[in-house]
Amino acid sequence: MTEARLAASKREGTGKGVARKLRQAGRVPAVLYGRDMEPVHLSVDAHDAELLFRSISVENTVIDLEVEGEKAPYPALVREVQTHPWKESLLHIDFLRIQKGVAVDVEVPIHLLGTPEGVRTHGGTLEQVIHELEVRCIPSKIPEAIEVDVSGLDVGDALHVSDLVVEEGVEILTDPDQTICAIAAPRVAEEEAAAEEELEGVEAPPTPEAAGEEGSAGDEG
Repeated sequence: MTEARLAASKREGTGKGVARKLRQAGRVPAVLYGRDMEPVHLSVDAHDAELLFRSISVENTVIDLEVEGEKAPYPALVREVQTHPWKESLLHIDFLRIQKGVAVDVEVPIHLLGTPEGVRTHGGTLEQVIHELEVRCIPSKIPEAIEVDVSGLDVGDALHVSDLVVEEGVEILTDPDQTICAIAAPRVAEEEAAAEEELEGVEAPPTPEAAGEEGSAGDEG
């Protein structure tokens, strides 16, 4: 489990005016909340926070939040990050304080390993449907990623959430019937099959000989 540190200061007051002044000073308003504690209003350095968030998996990394004036850091998870719609700058951060031995729900990325048999030998395409799993576990067991070997998958095969095996103590909350990835047939083969199906539904035009015979039969009548 990756760990990181971020310094924070307590802030007085809330509201748009206070938040605007903090951002003008290069800081981001934040709040720390958790079980059995009152929310603590904080601010963090915008540059430090942006650098940290670029270097970690924000959804499942425990951050030691070093609050000015506190003896020990607060271990926390980032629960929500609000960003400016076009500047991509940070506007507000919600931190969830975690406690040792108390399970939390986090999103963990899925990493597919290997080249599928259907891609390697039959020209198929690996299509990944979901890229993250929601899991529940205690903080010390939060996985950095769920790695899945897909080298044995052939064209037409699919991998579902129910096929995964995770470490004891980690509960997967994502729907077990959800498809993680599948191996699609080569596009050329699909196009040829579709063309053949279209042709099967179209009647072939009569040959000149057949047309002549039909005309003769009509004259006799």
